Formats: sequence, structure tokens, C-alpha cells
Amino acid sequence: MAFSGSQAPYLSPAIPFSGTIQGGLQDGLQITVNGTVLSSSGSRFAVNFQTGFSGNDIAFHFNPRFEDGGYVVCNTRQNGSWGPEERKMHMPLQKGMPFDLCFLVQSSDFKPPGVWPANLAPITQTVIHTVQSAPGQMFSTPALPPMMYPHPAYPVPFVTTIPGGLYPSKSIILTGTVLPSAQRFHINLCSGSHIAFHLNPRFDENAVVRNTQINNCWGSEERSLPRKMPFVRGQSFSVWILCDAHCLKVAVDGQHLFEYYHRLRNLSAINKLEVGGDIQLTHVQT
Repeated sequence: MAFSGSQAPYLSPAIPFSGTIQGGLQDGLQITVNGTVLSSSGSRFAVNFQTGFSGNDIAFHFNPRFEDGGYVVCNTRQNGSWGPEERKMHMPLQKGMPFDLCFLVQSSDFKPPGVWPANLAPITQTVIHTVQSAPGQMFSTPALPPMMYPHPAYPVPFVTTIPGGLYPSKSIILTGTVLPSAQRFHINLCSGSHIAFHLNPRFDENAVVRNTQINNCWGSEERSLPRKMPFVRGQSFSVWILCDAHCLKVAVDGQHLFEYYHRLRNLSAINKLEVGGDIQLTHVQT
């Protein structure tokens, strides 16, 4: 499976870019594309997941178009022929603005991508592989491959390492189901004995609490949300944590929920994930 990205003319020599996805698309794989939409020259760009490099067989074509108010086209091309288009009449990107476009592969389908920065709903059925961006490129080879645990369920509490720790563009993905009688659960990103990031949905308080614990002392809680409590007792969920240079960006079920500014700034030392509480955990990628 190959990846390609293209934009209108007059761009960096790194565009168009084509690269190989080692091992092809696999359940739980992530692809993250970091870039900036040019404010001039052209009104479209595309990200393609394809077989080979001819462009005749494109499994998934993701094509933001800025004309006519802005929309996104999704399609598949087989033997040189395009299928029926799916148009999402919502444009999450802005000309002249940087973005992180991320996709998550599951065995049955593509899941909605998250797009940052923007507090926006998912825009399409579609993929996510942890990558590091470099100036003038859409993405570069990741420093370390993500760890994936494709088990149907995990013991809770669950603890695992984050290979290489956190760094800008690093993603952590978790999926699970909230127990019907749940009171609370938590997701912790730890640095030694410190908890750099504590995500704590509380059903008994109808709140999503965020905090940091240093030397066994909790800091000030953050609770504000742009919308209602996104976790529901008895229902499945996905949490995507994207590390940025200054903060963590957290999306739930494909929708941006909040940002949490780093209180512990040695990101590479934040190398352990802990999950506990009243959930069944079904997928983890660090």
C-alpha cells in the first residue's frame, strides 16, 4: 500500500510526495499528515491511499476543495475509473493555516479523521500512523513505530510503555466501552512517579476532570468543556490524544474536546500509559 499527497503547482519540491506504508494498511494503524494549507496557488489538495504508484487503484481519496464555500470529496478509483463521490459539505481546514490531519484504520472500515486546529465534527468515513513532521514536508519517517495491542479486551487496570515518550505529533489511541454502572475511569500519562496528564471522566459528577500530579500532589483541576459530557454509560468510545509542542489535544469519538497545556515539559520522559476504572478496554495504540 502506498501513500501520496498532492497540491496545486508552485509548491515546495517535497510536494507531490509519495511513500510506502510498510506492511500495508492494518487494523489500528494510524496515519498523521501535518502541513499548512497555502494561502495562494490552487484551491485543492489530496491525500491518497493506493496500491502501487500509478494512481490507477486508489483505495481512499481524501480531497479538500476550497471552491464553492469549501467541501471534502472522498472516493475510490479502480482500474483507472472513479466510483461515485461522497461529498462532505463542511470544510475543517483554512487557507494559510497549519493542520494535523489524522486517520485511523479499522478492519471493517475507515473511521472519521480528526482535524486540528478546529473544534469541528468529523467530516468523513475514513484512517493513523504516528509520524514526525519536518519543514517543507507533509511528513517524515517516524522515529519509532507505534505499539499496537490488537486484543479483543484488556485487563483493567492496564499499564504499558509509550515507546520514545511523547514528542510533537505523537498520538495515543484508546477505544473501549463504559460499564453500565460506571462511576469513573481514568487515563494517565506518566513520567516516573509523576502523572503528567490525568484524564478522569466522572459520571457521578457529570464531568471530565484533567490534572497533573507532581510528587504525589495534585495541581489545579481543569473541567470546562465546549459541549456536554461525551462519555455515556454502557456505550463505546474512542479517545485520541495528540501531543503538540505546547499542549495535548484530546478528541473523543473523532471530535476535538479540549487542549491541556503541558505542566511537565520533559516530554520524552512521559513514557508510561495507565488506564483504570469502570470500563472495558478494547484497543490501545501508543
